[in-house]
Amino acid sequence: MMKKPNNMMLQTLARLIILVVLSFSIYLMLAGHNSPGGGFIGGLMTASAILILYLSFGLNPIKKVIRFDFIKIIGIGLLLPGVTGLVSIFLGDSYLKQYFDYFQIPLIGEVELTTALPFDLGVYFVVLASALTIILTIAEDDK
Repeated sequence: MMKKPNNMMLQTLARLIILVVLSFSIYLMLAGHNSPGGGFIGGLMTASAILILYLSFGLNPIKKVIRFDFIKIIGIGLLLPGVTGLVSIFLGDSYLKQYFDYFQIPLIGEVELTTALPFDLGVYFVVLASALTIILTIAEDDK
């Protein structure tokens, strides 16, 4: 009987690395409409964090915890930019015209909210789900 390798060091470090990578990916996704970043790079960073989970803990335990249908997430991600563009048409402007305003949010302060945020969120979902679908399909075929 083959012994399973002890990945305690990798699993311990992975928890810390994932926290840092996920935090930075969320920052990049939220800062994308005003500075470099956005949904594409945020989605890739989140996919890499989840990939680190799969590499350190294995495919089956993580599939039990992350029970998302990535194909449906791709569909939701494609709908968000489309609906964002239609809002501007219904308001009488050109497709994907950006609107923004500043709002006071308790405990956070003044925050700028734009219509670019749901667009970036849609791109984020499409990139994240596409990357994970490709990676996990390849990983499952390897068995």
